[in-house]
Amino acid sequence: MHDTSGCRAAGAERRGARRRLSSLGVLLLSSPLILGTGAALVASAPAAQAQSYRFTSIKVEGNQHIESGTIVSILHLQRGKALSAADLNDAYQRLAQKHLFESIVLTPRGNTLVVKVTEYPTIDKIAFEGNERYKDKELSKLIKSTAHRVYSPAQAEADAATIAKFYYARGRYAAIVTPKIIKRPDNAVDLVFEIREGKTTEVQRISIIGNQHFTNRRLRQVLATKQAGLLHQFIQSDTYLHERIAEDRQKLTEFYQRRGFIDFEILDVASEFERNRSGFFLTFTVHEGLPYTFGKITMASDVPGLSAKPYEKALRIRAGSTYSPLVMKDNIRRIENILAEQGVTFVTVDPVITRDRANQKLNIVFTLKKSPRVFVQRIDIQGNTTTLDRVIRRQFHTAEGDPFNPRKIQAAADRLRKLGYFSDVEVSTKPGSGPDEVIVDVNVKEKPTGSLTFGLSYGVSSGVGAVVNFAESNFLGRGQAVNFQINTGVNNASSVVSFVEPYLLGRDVQFGFNAFYSRQNYYNTYFDSSSYGVQPSLTFPVSNNGKLTLNYRFASDSMSNVDSGAAVPSAVLQSEVGSRTTSSLGYEYSFDSRRTGLDPNDGIMMSFGQDFAGAGGANRYIKTSAKLAGQTRIFDDEVTLRATLKGGLLSMLSGQSSRAVDRYNNNGEIRGFRPWGIGPRDLNATNQDALGGNKFAVLRLEADFPLGLPAEYGISGGVFWDMGSVWGLNSSELALMTASSQDTAKFHLRSAIGLSIFWKTPIGPLRFNFSHAIKKESYDRVQNFDLTISSQF
Repeated sequence: MHDTSGCRAAGAERRGARRRLSSLGVLLLSSPLILGTGAALVASAPAAQAQSYRFTSIKVEGNQHIESGTIVSILHLQRGKALSAADLNDAYQRLAQKHLFESIVLTPRGNTLVVKVTEYPTIDKIAFEGNERYKDKELSKLIKSTAHRVYSPAQAEADAATIAKFYYARGRYAAIVTPKIIKRPDNAVDLVFEIREGKTTEVQRISIIGNQHFTNRRLRQVLATKQAGLLHQFIQSDTYLHERIAEDRQKLTEFYQRRGFIDFEILDVASEFERNRSGFFLTFTVHEGLPYTFGKITMASDVPGLSAKPYEKALRIRAGSTYSPLVMKDNIRRIENILAEQGVTFVTVDPVITRDRANQKLNIVFTLKKSPRVFVQRIDIQGNTTTLDRVIRRQFHTAEGDPFNPRKIQAAADRLRKLGYFSDVEVSTKPGSGPDEVIVDVNVKEKPTGSLTFGLSYGVSSGVGAVVNFAESNFLGRGQAVNFQINTGVNNASSVVSFVEPYLLGRDVQFGFNAFYSRQNYYNTYFDSSSYGVQPSLTFPVSNNGKLTLNYRFASDSMSNVDSGAAVPSAVLQSEVGSRTTSSLGYEYSFDSRRTGLDPNDGIMMSFGQDFAGAGGANRYIKTSAKLAGQTRIFDDEVTLRATLKGGLLSMLSGQSSRAVDRYNNNGEIRGFRPWGIGPRDLNATNQDALGGNKFAVLRLEADFPLGLPAEYGISGGVFWDMGSVWGLNSSELALMTASSQDTAKFHLRSAIGLSIFWKTPIGPLRFNFSHAIKKESYDRVQNFDLTISSQF
């Protein structure tokens, strides 16, 4: 438990003093209430307690803003009825509990009860002082005290506590909020909340006790909370947030369970302040247990007339592989989907697990069982003020009237969380109007989904540039994505507008639309180019891991300023000067094993696509591209191995010649060489112009690993080995070149090795590449250092 008593010491002392004064006031003021005004009666308290009163009238004195009738109704005393001292005390308490009066005195005078009150002053203005991080408007929404209403010390204290909690939730546990009043004429006051915001309370150290299979450094990488490190003034994840502990618990548990530690549990999470209260020490005490693997996997059926044998082939579990609950869920989901497609309802898959402790294996029998005949009566959605109901409802593959399946409801909740629209998603069920019906309650808490970014970019090849980007992932609450980006550089400029509708006409079909413009003076080339166009597309799933995209592209590309001022310009590039339009239809099939969600860090991805230009426009070609990539982790997941194989082929039709703006140019594909640094080249021209090629192929092998530095620094290392080539020109281009230049258009293998430094910074993930070309041609342009934004497949 974290200790915040010091943060509230000043407030607690004031409240304690106020409670002591309040208690004293009750005793003093209740004396005339119960005993009357005679001081001599104090000595005979028992007799006074037995005395009864009977009032025919109630007189209110001292009130200015609150009506006498209101006060009398709160007392709730019946005229002419015998009343005990206890009855009068209860009436006093009812009036005091309204927090409307600074003092209250009840005095019996014969048949009249005199109620003398002193009203609290009226609040004239409410102000905040000392708040720099958050504006007055934001803080005013938190409090219940209101201008031109009666001032209540209790409410002011409660408001101060609410503001303090607001700061605590943002990692400022040293914040102190003090309510003060400034007296004004006519029994009015100004209420001022004095705020000492304090510094962000950081996590100085994260310790893990009880771990034997994984190092502290590896486990810290799993946690959302990070230790304060080199960039602690910028990195918000090192701020201590109590709410983040629940997320850390879940992440740590999932990490172990995916690796077969089925008995893993977190015994305790302790957080304590540093002595000077500038940071927290966070300690996780865990019990790992032993890792288990899958043993014998079988299927059985408890449903009469339903055989389990046809469904065994749907199981995708290999005996001896590491046990993971995600693998279990995926196989259960696959079988239940097949049952639903076959019209088999109210049958679920229940895994029966038997432990083989001696061999640390889990033998599993997936059993088909009859489930209760329960239907979904309705799905109630709450908490969404911007997001439309249909955006949430379409994540449920269950409609009103369908058989109730708890796993499908849980899967829908997971899909809602992955949307990124909500900071919290709670999905629960409750009984419906009938015994065979349930109601699904969906409660969401929305979060901002739009961003406006201004920034600078830098690349060794492109130089310094400026970036303006507006992005909204939940446009108008419809679940649509809108993006507008402008990039400008020394010689380059580009802009892109994109729109994505993930569920076109309510179907699982994604519609995309891109409009683009670019102007470039390529580094290491001697011509200018510009391009603009549009590209609509449709994407739909064809399997659990496969998607098919159909697209149309219209673009206009132009080349100009070839070899400006050169004594001998490139004849090839000069023949390509001018504009040419392209109208193409294309498709791309992609397969990504990570889409099942079993492990987002391991898996394979492949894609294959073609564009057919000639449906209008001037260009006539078929452009084919393919990619195969795989990634895995070893050595307790601390080392990542990655391999990527890519290739492309541009085949011109109708005797046309390709142009440099359409050809491949090794723009970052083979590290160690500049963009346009390899491939066909016009050696006879003064500038020995790079021409690009109709074909390219590259194999990239790389490994990422820790450097032994504290994880909170966000610095890691890597090695890579790239090999491949860019080659091929049409006969018309070759005819314009000398023999030595024609040789550059042939296949020549290039390769380079290098070291990488990865640094996660507030401005984005940076990658520093230090390369050395180990196989190259004499005319190639190498690049031994490169600074880029790191990206993965």
